[in-house]
Amino acid sequence: MAPLNHPGAAMSSPAFDRLLLTLSDIYMAEGREAAVRTAHALTTTPARTAFAPQRPCALDTMMRALLADAAHPAAEAILAAQDLIPWGTNPVADRMSESAAAICAVTTLMGPEGPIPAPDLRLGLFYQRPNAYYALHNHDADETYVILAGGAIWTAGDDTRHRGPGDYIHHPSLMPHAFRTGGEGLLALWRWSGDVNTHSYAFLPDAAA
Repeated sequence: MAPLNHPGAAMSSPAFDRLLLTLSDIYMAEGREAAVRTAHALTTTPARTAFAPQRPCALDTMMRALLADAAHPAAEAILAAQDLIPWGTNPVADRMSESAAAICAVTTLMGPEGPIPAPDLRLGLFYQRPNAYYALHNHDADETYVILAGGAIWTAGDDTRHRGPGDYIHHPSLMPHAFRTGGEGLLALWRWSGDVNTHSYAFLPDAAA
């Protein structure tokens, strides 16, 4: 595979280039204007620094097991690049209890702060461990999730149903949403567009929490 067209970028990894191309294809298939812009940015905007090998996060073993059994084409690409993905705690963990924050791992691959710079987009990957509930919340940004492995009972506004691999779930600005995993857990791609500030992220009253 030829390196992505990132003039002046730090040396890239073929596995990470393949991951970015795979995510770009997912966004092109979504078709929304923000998705098309995201797809283009993933393949043309250089990261500020190279994606370097990372120490495994606390949920790494569970993530790898889920990805190894997944059929979605992106699962293989994530697994191949897993050592380079900067998984960490939830960026809004300061608004969560310690036990609530421990159910998930999040990586941001694009956003105003990088690593791939974009002034009005954020995107990354989200993992939630099995049999866990991420409580009802909302934020100013429009958001789209794409389920890549596993699944969850997903609430988006008044709609609650099971979502699985290949499903696109769109949350307009300020739509309340929540998700409960079963025995597999969940790995998804997420994107914010519009007003991508993080200060508006708020957990809401939730009888299920």
